[in-house]
Amino acid sequence: MSQGVFQPVGQKRLTNIAVVRMKKHGKRFEIACYKNKVVNWRNGVEKDLDEVLQTTAVFSNVSKGVLAKREDLMAAFGTDDQEAICVRILAEGELQVSDKERKVELDTLFRDVASVLSEKCINPESNRPYTISMLERALKDVHFSVDPKRPAKAQAMEALPLLKSRFPIERARMRLKLLVPLGCKDELLDLVRAQGGALEEQDLIGSSFSLVCLVEPGIFRSVHSFIQTSSGGSGRLEVLALAATVEVDPDAAVAGAAAGMEGLGLGSSAVGSRAPQHHGLQAAAPAGLSTTSGFVAAAAPAAAPAPRAAPRGGAAGGGATVVWPRGPVAELPEEHASRRERFAELDGLQPGWTVELRSRGEGGTIDAVFFSPAGESVGAFANARRQALKASKEAAAA
Repeated sequence: MSQGVFQPVGQKRLTNIAVVRMKKHGKRFEIACYKNKVVNWRNGVEKDLDEVLQTTAVFSNVSKGVLAKREDLMAAFGTDDQEAICVRILAEGELQVSDKERKVELDTLFRDVASVLSEKCINPESNRPYTISMLERALKDVHFSVDPKRPAKAQAMEALPLLKSRFPIERARMRLKLLVPLGCKDELLDLVRAQGGALEEQDLIGSSFSLVCLVEPGIFRSVHSFIQTSSGGSGRLEVLALAATVEVDPDAAVAGAAAGMEGLGLGSSAVGSRAPQHHGLQAAAPAGLSTTSGFVAAAAPAAAPAPRAAPRGGAAGGGATVVWPRGPVAELPEEHASRRERFAELDGLQPGWTVELRSRGEGGTIDAVFFSPAGESVGAFANARRQALKASKEAAAA
């Protein structure tokens, strides 16, 4: 049985190609490129033109292998340099994307949306961020689809209300440190409270008022505008954390901050004329040393009892000076009345806590260092409160 004569194919077939098209002067021009390389070229990742183009020839129809005529190239581009024409078509032409390329692009964008949510959102019950894989599954459960023409951040904020309907999630707050003149104190507090912010710490530094607070990212611009306009250019705003994940009780923070303002004597307009009182001081600060409330402590009277000895090691480490030696919270002197009222919560949760006040350099900020009933140093008030609250819950459970 005879077989047909084998005829070799005289065509060079273009396989694994991505076609970029451009219409100009009524003519269609196409170039043949490698898949996944056109996007890299446009993003600036790929610099070598030979890695992008399968051939520098300009076609009128790639699938049929029809090359563009020289007259058409001259009329449309003003040159017959095909490599230069290919570069222009790469930059301005329409890309024909394959199914696999489109799927990779959508999967990458979907993961970017989940990554943005993981960075900017937390679980309000634990104040901890969700993992990217958990958020990807949640987005699929709510049937969220991404738009390849829009940025990931904008789509992440649109997906947040859908996720809230399924499980607890909310936008993480920003932790800000604000410094304004004393006259702007009331306006600043009213602004933060009106926007639902949580007050964490407040203090007087010379003639300025310092506030550390948690605010929603949406009110950052209004706070920034207030600092720029109302403070006359002397205010300062510092972003301590874009997404605060430290456990904070907002009600307790607001109550403690309000009590702190009353203790500082800042509730009335006559702040500057208020004189400090030193009734029942256990140990007076050295003359000329600035305290947290902004007043200068007087020297200890001759009849006053001798101050208690500093804790083990004498002076505090790190170059800090002990302003008030370690002792019970209830015995803090009057110039630290605001701190005494705020720290009194510890004794209610777990009796036996002690505190030491330290100054960082002459006239510097005064820090409170807490010691547990067992004598262990735990650092700041937030750490002490967290440990005391845990001990209180364990005692109640027992």
